[in-house]
Order: sequence, then C-alpha cells, then structure tokens
Amino acid sequence: MTDRPSRQSFYGWRVVAATFVLAMFGWGFGFYGPPIFLHAVRQMHDWPLAVVSGAVTVHFLFGAAVVANLPRLYRRFGVPRVTKAGAMALAVGLIGWANAEAPWQLFAATLFSGAGWVAMGAAAVNAIISPWFVRARPAALASAYNGASIGGVVFSPLLVLAITEFGFPTAASVFGAVMVVVICVLADRVFSSSPESMGQSPDGDAADTPARSVTMPDARPLAGRQLWGDRRFLTLAAGMALGLFAQAGLLAHLFSLLVPALGAQNAGLAMGLATASAIGGRTLVGWLMPVGADRRLVACASYGVQIAGSATLIAAAGTSVPLLLLGVVLFGAGIGNATSLPPLIAQVEFVKDDVARVVALVVAIGQATYAFAPVTFGLVQTASKGSADAMDGSAPMLFITAAAIQALAVAAFLFGRVRVADEPGLPAVRRCRCGGR
Repeated sequence: MTDRPSRQSFYGWRVVAATFVLAMFGWGFGFYGPPIFLHAVRQMHDWPLAVVSGAVTVHFLFGAAVVANLPRLYRRFGVPRVTKAGAMALAVGLIGWANAEAPWQLFAATLFSGAGWVAMGAAAVNAIISPWFVRARPAALASAYNGASIGGVVFSPLLVLAITEFGFPTAASVFGAVMVVVICVLADRVFSSSPESMGQSPDGDAADTPARSVTMPDARPLAGRQLWGDRRFLTLAAGMALGLFAQAGLLAHLFSLLVPALGAQNAGLAMGLATASAIGGRTLVGWLMPVGADRRLVACASYGVQIAGSATLIAAAGTSVPLLLLGVVLFGAGIGNATSLPPLIAQVEFVKDDVARVVALVVAIGQATYAFAPVTFGLVQTASKGSADAMDGSAPMLFITAAAIQALAVAAFLFGRVRVADEPGLPAVRRCRCGGR
C-alpha cells in the first residue's frame, strides 16, 4: 500500500456507517423511547405517575453503572459480543416494559433496557470508532453520533404509531426482534474487523506513513484511583454532566412551553427543528474543527450558543414566534456537541490506553446526573408558576436555570484547560494551574 486509500476504499468509513445505525437503535429505543414507554404503560395500567417516572430514572441510573464498566467488558468479551448482548438485553427490556403486570416487573425490565442501550450509546460509539481514526476522529464521531439524533426522528413517531395501531406488546416484540437481527449482523460483519485485520492504518494512511499523535505531550498514564485526583478528568466529567443536565431538563419541558404559542402540531415541528440543529451543529464542529484546535474552547463556544438560545427564549416571553424559533435553533445547535466533544477532549488530554476508561466514566457520570434533570426542572417550573408574573409558555426561571447550569459547565471546561507545546498539528502551549500538569 503506497498511496493513501480513498474514502470509499478505507474500511473505517464503513465502520462509521454501521455505527451510525447502531446509534440509531441505541438512542431511538434507549434514550428517546422511555418517555413514550411511560405514556404507554400509564395507558395500560392505573399506576401512579411517580412509580412509572421512577422506572425511567432507574433505567438511566442502572445504565450509568453498566457503562462505567464497559471498557472492562470489551477487554474480556470483545466489542462484537458485548454489542450483541446489549441489543438482546435492550430487546428483552422493551418487551418487559410492554408486558409488565406489576410495578416490580416494570422495574426489572428497566435493568435490562438500561444495561442494553449503553452498549449501543455514546461510550460504545467512541470505542468502536477510535481504532479506525486519530486525526479524522472528530468528523468520524460526528457522523456516527448523528445516528443518535436520527434515531429520535425515525423511531419516536414509529413507536407511537405502532403502539397505537397494534398495542405496546406487539410493537415492542417486532421492534426488538428487528433491532437484534440488524445489530447482530453488523457486529459479526463489521464490528469484528480491526485496522490490523484489514491491513489498513488509522485514518486510511499508507502503511509506511509515520504515526501522528494528537495527544498532549504532557499527558501521562493515570492508573487506578489516580484518575479521580486529576483535574483534567474531574473538570471534563463536571462539564459534560452539567451540560447534559441542563439540556435534558429543559428539553423535557420545552414541548409543553412551545404549545401555547405554536399549537401542538407546530410545537412538534419545532422540536424537530431542534434535532435538525443538533445534527447541523455537531456536523459543522466535527468536520471543520482543526486538528490542533483547543477542544475545550470549542465546547465552551457551543455552550455559549445554547446560553444565547436560552436568553432568546426568555426574550420571547412565550408569545413571540420568531424569537421562540430562533431560541430553539440556537439551543438545539449545541445539543449534539454535548455528547461528541467530551470524547474528543479526552483523546487529546489523556494517553491512548486511558481514553476508553475516561470516556466511559464521564458518560456514566453524565447519565447518572441527567437522570434527575426532568424532575428537577419540573420543580423549578412548579415553583416559578406560583409567582404573579409567570405566564403560560414563558417560564423565565426554567431558561435562567438552564443558562446558569451551562455557564457552570463552561467554567468547568475552562478551569481544566491546558494548552500544549507548539508542535505540528497541535495547539500552542500555555501552562495553566492544572494539578501540576
């Protein structure tokens, strides 16, 4: 191999396409599905809302515990087996949600669905893509992670339609079976391959091309508990957790806040606009961000755009349609980057052998945190509605809360920021007070 292979001949892009499909199913059923399942379960059973909502929280919390151990599972069983097991567990969980006849059965089902979807979630996508890409990883991850957003666009309405037409048990069985078949085929035919087994090099480089690293020169191995005392890791985890908490909390209530001014149908279209903005924002960052960019600053800028979106939604006062739509676009533009940028920051700030563990842990911490976001923002909304100046659809305190939490996320990213020495393809060095780094 003397010439750099084309995008079509480099197998890594086929892996990206397969991982896109994996993310579609993972987020489509594991992230966007639970709110729909909650509604369906409530229609079938006269169980308290607190009980069913608690099941959604357990789904995400148990998943967080599993994703923290995902690198260990990969080392022991391999990516293909873990991925197939995840799809099967998620399918069992879906069927369990649909057929639960008692609350304890529902909570048992959440253990399967929570454990299964994280094997098809953010940490899994990063683990599958990473061996194939180094310099081009931002573009590759952005493309794969866009499957998560498309999963919500495709499967949410399909789930609602299928549950309405055929019932929850039948819909869950059919979707679960399709998912297992598709993911098992991808795991055996695509995810079982590696650059070495295909005779290729990361990024599609020629075999004799010297390997180029994007890792900071001062990165050092952090074994065991050392990671938990590292400022870069702690600020990365805090920044991701805070950002996702603000997003999950606001998005859980955004539809109902848009209805008074837009109507239910147009509010649904506006939520779709937020998803489209998320895809656009993630794609632009992934494909246009220079290799040597300060990725923490990029994350801060993305949150800055979302803060501007919250401010615009406040200015809309629940009545101005143009401002409401502009606010949705601005806030939506950063949704995807909140998931895709932390793994890219980890890529440059930690040694190669630590990246998978770092990504799994920050994703786990973020998921465990945002599991409580909807109820927290609901309490904020309830409290604010008690004031005389609160109007339906305005919810200024909700948007202020989201902006304030995202400002804390920006502060966390900045606090852990380090620039690296002037090298080809790397940003210029500027030491900051980062735990003696």
